Amino acid sequence: MVIDTIKENLCVNKLIATKKEIIFVEGDMIVPDSKPDILSTICTSGIICMYKKEVLEGKIRIDGGVNVYIMYLSEDPQDKVRGLNTTLDFSENINIPNVQAEMECMVETKIKSIECKVINGRKIGIKATIEIELQIYSKEEIEIINDIQDAQGMQMLKEELKVNSLVGSGETKINAKDTIQIDNIDNLAEILKVKVCICDKDIKVSYNKILTKAEARINIMYLTEDNRINSVTGRVPIVGFIDIPNVTEDNISDVSYEIRNIIIKPNQAEEHSIFIEMEVGVSCNVYEEKQINLIQDLYSPCENIECNRKNIVTMTDKRENKELKQIREKVTLEGLEGKNILDVDINTTINEEDKSNTRIVYEGELELSFIVSDNNLNLENKIAKIPFEYAIENIEDGENRNTNMEIEVANQDFIIQEGGIVTSNIDMMMNTNSYKNTNLNVMDEIQTNGEREEQDYSLIIYIVKKGDTLWNIAKRYGSTVDDIVRTNGIENENMIIPGQKLFIPRYVKVGVNNG
Repeated sequence: MVIDTIKENLCVNKLIATKKEIIFVEGDMIVPDSKPDILSTICTSGIICMYKKEVLEGKIRIDGGVNVYIMYLSEDPQDKVRGLNTTLDFSENINIPNVQAEMECMVETKIKSIECKVINGRKIGIKATIEIELQIYSKEEIEIINDIQDAQGMQMLKEELKVNSLVGSGETKINAKDTIQIDNIDNLAEILKVKVCICDKDIKVSYNKILTKAEARINIMYLTEDNRINSVTGRVPIVGFIDIPNVTEDNISDVSYEIRNIIIKPNQAEEHSIFIEMEVGVSCNVYEEKQINLIQDLYSPCENIECNRKNIVTMTDKRENKELKQIREKVTLEGLEGKNILDVDINTTINEEDKSNTRIVYEGELELSFIVSDNNLNLENKIAKIPFEYAIENIEDGENRNTNMEIEVANQDFIIQEGGIVTSNIDMMMNTNSYKNTNLNVMDEIQTNGEREEQDYSLIIYIVKKGDTLWNIAKRYGSTVDDIVRTNGIENENMIIPGQKLFIPRYVKVGVNNG
């Protein structure tokens, strides 16, 4: 006979698989007739746009493009520096076993490098190396038995646990438009280089909604009509709502942003400005910390009990950590005398993650790519590297935590000193999301299967063995922990020692004469 139970719901967002893949996007570009021939390239930058991602049986399909900006040295001595812009589209199938179509996929992309090869004066070969990091999740609604309706005589061993249950998921598409003003004396000829970073991410909770707020920090290097190079930095607000029922301010939210398309061009409606239009996809998972009373074991001294069990894996102790890391270092670059720094790209890499019980240490490297110029507009690239270390202190069970580190360069400033020494002042926001996986062995059905075999004793003497607990002893002999504690005058039921003599009373129902 099935026993009536009391259940509570738990929504598990189980991590099914992770995968990091390197893909190569290649293509050729023909120089437009309006631009001079290429002598050599100066630098190349790119922005990844994610057009579409699709979870299929056994694979993830990603369609996207790389907006490529090429700054080059032309063969025309009167028109030294020019810029090119093109888009390389790509479509990639990434095979991942056990992935099913209804699962959710979180994607992070990063340009590792872009190489340009001058094939001839009118043609360039481009090769972009892209790192794609995938996390696949499966949502499952679980019913956990936490009590019995009529528990008379039923002995239950319970454990209180805190787990992170999924409240809900949602996504939205945000279209952001803005203009960036340049110097009034500058007449924009063409855009040479673009960097885009989504930063200052934040959320606010309102009634059944998540307000997502961020900014796109856009740095643009441009050429003026009188052959000067200048740069400007602007911020474009990215604000949207995601509908998620039952969300509260106490919940923890994982929010991810994807640039799906971007247009950057001279503003035709207003002089001395650049028009920006972006389409950004935002997705969000919201978790609540839920306390559950998990029945680890149960038995009846009077009846035979059978139960079905299943093992589930869920998140627990989910945390977010944000901290500012300041880099104050000096690097030496040869041949800087009489030159100016026009632009610096910073590429961050985590090389090693070392986890211990109380701290997590990251060792990484900043690669600084300088574009420097003399008074005659002769440009060149210079590379410097700065190692760094970052530690998260005073955490519990750090070696068993799953972590995801995101580094955002918040501010940067570089000053040239004598002897080619550059003082680097860099502020990095270290965003760490971590959690632990816990295995729950839960009961999903409990039933009785006849009365327990009658015993011909009312009291036995038992010698405690290594590994014994009062629960296991009581269950074995059809007694109860409370009866054994009372009969033996035990003060702490968790403190029994091998060799100890215990009197084990037989369980007697109240109001029933068992002879």
